Amino acid sequence: MNKGLIHVYCGDGKGKTTASMGLALRAIGSGMKVVFLQFLKGRQVSELESLKLLPNLTVLRNNRDYGFYNTMSNQDKIEITKLHNENLLKAFVMIESNQCDLLILDEITATYRYQLIDTKAIDNLIINKKPELELVLTGRNPDTLFIEYADYVSEIKKIKHPYDKNIAARKGIEL
Repeated sequence: MNKGLIHVYCGDGKGKTTASMGLALRAIGSGMKVVFLQFLKGRQVSELESLKLLPNLTVLRNNRDYGFYNTMSNQDKIEITKLHNENLLKAFVMIESNQCDLLILDEITATYRYQLIDTKAIDNLIINKKPELELVLTGRNPDTLFIEYADYVSEIKKIKHPYDKNIAARKGIEL
């Protein structure tokens, strides 16, 4: 039995989600079962089309886009928190039933910081992680708990980004 470790992909640069997907691809290639749980993001993006083609991969995410936290209404915050907790519960069931070897919590850092999820459940997942579970946490400004328990911490730093030149997200590259 392999020991599962905790990865944190953080920073203000592009590529945190992409890095986690690269690890998912490697894990699936070795026969592992992957659950990709994406928070905050709800709009259709191209990588989801690719993920649908992969065996042993379950994607859990919002069914609509709520936008950025600072533009959400109080009702939006209530709804998105409910969706996040429902998806987290589904992931927990998959972990307990041995249907998940690698759990990716994409954009968990902001979700956790803005309390758009049951933070105690996330704390418990990290602190009492099943020994064989591989866990990935992505996003900007991770909580100190995430860093403390992580075995890998990779910071992706922005040097330049097309957004700085008002170049919109492009299909197949950012979308």
